[in-house]
Amino acid sequence: MGTDQAGLEGALREAEGRLQAAVRSGDVGALDLLLDDRVVYTGPDGSTMTKEDDLAAHRSRVLVVDVFDQQELHVTVAGSTGITRVLAGLEGTAGGQAFKARLRYTRAWVHADGNWRVLAAHAGAVPEPGQ
Repeated sequence: MGTDQAGLEGALREAEGRLQAAVRSGDVGALDLLLDDRVVYTGPDGSTMTKEDDLAAHRSRVLVVDVFDQQELHVTVAGSTGITRVLAGLEGTAGGQAFKARLRYTRAWVHADGNWRVLAAHAGAVPEPGQ
């Protein structure tokens, strides 16, 4: 792996960490910078959300993530495309209802203008070990 590749992978790991921190803190400004304008998120129930939907949910506090506990992180970079695969335990409220979930996220990132931004994301529910 060349140094450019290693540098891009490191920067992608950092971007994933910033994204998780922004979700945890409800930092709409940081999310705006980390999400590509064309991003589509597909949730565990198959519903989809645009960037504006996501930002609005955090801005209005309809979605509040108190805990984002990363348990695994895998990073792949191919040119200007990156993939992060994250296993995490989440806790918070959605639409006023408390939730606790173990999710596996797959995010496709694009590297442009020196920054990584999420272009697509999908989350699937993962049972707790032993279930």
